[in-house]
Amino acid sequence: MKRLLLVILFIQLVVMTNAQTIHRLNNTTIDGAALSRRIEKLMDTTHVTGMVVSVFNYNRPVYMKAFGYANMATQQHMDTSTIFWSCSLSKAVFGYCVMRLVEKNIIQLDTPLVNYLPKPLPDYVFTKKTRGYQDIRNDLRYQRITARMCLNHTTGFPNYRGFEPDGKLVIKYDPGTKFSYSGEGMYLLQFVLEQITGKSYETLAQEEVFKPLNMQHTSYVWQEQFNANHAVGHDTAQHPYEFDERTSPHAAGSMYTNISDYNKFFAALLQHKGLSVKSFNSLFHSDIAILSKQQFGPNSLVDDKTPANTPLSYGLGFGLLKTPVGTAFFKEGHSEGWDHYAIGFPAAGSAIIIMTNSDNTSGIFKELLENAIGDVYTQWFWENYLPYNYVSQQ
Repeated sequence: MKRLLLVILFIQLVVMTNAQTIHRLNNTTIDGAALSRRIEKLMDTTHVTGMVVSVFNYNRPVYMKAFGYANMATQQHMDTSTIFWSCSLSKAVFGYCVMRLVEKNIIQLDTPLVNYLPKPLPDYVFTKKTRGYQDIRNDLRYQRITARMCLNHTTGFPNYRGFEPDGKLVIKYDPGTKFSYSGEGMYLLQFVLEQITGKSYETLAQEEVFKPLNMQHTSYVWQEQFNANHAVGHDTAQHPYEFDERTSPHAAGSMYTNISDYNKFFAALLQHKGLSVKSFNSLFHSDIAILSKQQFGPNSLVDDKTPANTPLSYGLGFGLLKTPVGTAFFKEGHSEGWDHYAIGFPAAGSAIIIMTNSDNTSGIFKELLENAIGDVYTQWFWENYLPYNYVSQQ
């Protein structure tokens, strides 16, 4: 019986990988073999070390394939069970997890987080110098920060305090007034949830997301099972970076997963599983318009859009994109050696997940999205996904 089940799973994987037709957003189609050839050519052109890609039609994966190497130095090939450090794809799972806790009345989205703590936030002592809130003791605006603000990146915090010239935490904008991407905000909400529940975030994620969705190969901390098959990040010369095995959960970016497990999460989002209709409406509600020229770097401080004309906004852990085929939700993940992008179009039942272990990847995202699902809507310049053959018009 066990052998029969394995055979069935293998057949399903072969069928999925070589799907006869993938229906794209522009009412055209592409077959799985043609898409694979295109991906291989793009990777070869730009020297991308490894990649896994999954495409959804009718809210279900119809194509899933691995390419290249998990580790160039050892010539370990990538496969669909290979574990990736997901970087900021972690934040999307966190948003979903928080909404599960909201439904259980453990926390409310618009209650100031300090109301859940028995003592002032700056009085908590942390062992790591990169944690703690003593730096903002005299800036009482921290008392206004809510769970919603942490998830939609409007706390006013920087991305990480370590990026600041003096390495200190600061509130740059009045909470709730401006989108400014912040891992610090996510960690604050994680800390408060851990105080409320008495559980680590890893335990909460397992209870609320990973176990209900049968994501058996996903964790916010390194697991021994991951040693058997995991990718390492590579620089532009395809040399491996040192690999980081996290021992403490970080909602903003420590999640490890593989494409098969992340498919299950994305299927839940597209099929509205695990949350009420009200909660999904909150998850994908446009809370704050995004006006910046680019998401990161100097252009993140330059506004070239208005609330009336921007297609971009943020919900709870996800970016949102207005398109002619309905509002899409998206999330990126990036660090040295890693580049991931996932976007779903619920009205069309279409989505794509791209996970890579290479610094050379962002230049092929635009062409890959267009070829795979007909996505000509992703704001590639704002994302800084400049095509490999891009020539500036400035």
